[in-house]
Amino acid sequence: MTAVTIPRPVAGDVVDLILDDHRLFEQLLRDLRDATADREGARAALSAALIAHGEAEEQDVYPALRRKDAIDEHEQEHGEEEHAEGNQALLNLLECKGTDTQKFDDAVEKLAEALMHHIGEEEQTILNPARTEVSEKVRQDLGTAWASRRNALLDQDCGSIEFVKKVVARAEKSGLLSSEDDDS
Repeated sequence: MTAVTIPRPVAGDVVDLILDDHRLFEQLLRDLRDATADREGARAALSAALIAHGEAEEQDVYPALRRKDAIDEHEQEHGEEEHAEGNQALLNLLECKGTDTQKFDDAVEKLAEALMHHIGEEEQTILNPARTEVSEKVRQDLGTAWASRRNALLDQDCGSIEFVKKVVARAEKSGLLSSEDDDS
C-alpha cells in the first residue's frame, strides 16, 4: 500500500465526508510538489483516495442527488466527465517512472489543474444543493453508503495503475473522455 494514511470514515454527512476528501487531495497535491516530501507515498495515496472517492460518488451520491432533484442530469454528467479527465491525468502521473523529473512535475500540475477545477465546481453545483435540498437523514444515509463503497474500493487496491487503467478505459468507452484528453 502506501506510507501515507488515508482516513477511512464509516459514517457521517456525505457533504462533510466529501469535503474532507477534497482537503486531503489538496494536501497530497502539496506533497507531490514538495521535493522533500514522500512523493511516492503521496502519489500512491492520492491515486487510491481519488479513485475510491470518485467511483463512490458516481455509484451512490450523484444518482441519489438526482432522484432527490438536488442536481440535474447535466450536473451529474459533467461531474462524471470531470472525474474521467482527472483520472486520465492521474494515469499520466502514475506512468511517470520517477518522482524527480520534469515530466513528473508537469503531470502533477496537469492533475492539480483538473482536480482543483472539479473540486471548485462540485462544491458549488453539487454539494451546495445537497446541503439545501436534501434532508440531514438522507445525507447521513448517503454518507454511510459512500464511505462503505469508498472503503471497499480502497481494500481492492483501486489506486494501482492496473485499476486506474480500467477506470480510464471504461470512461473512454462510454464517451466521457474526448480526443483532446488523450494528448499525453
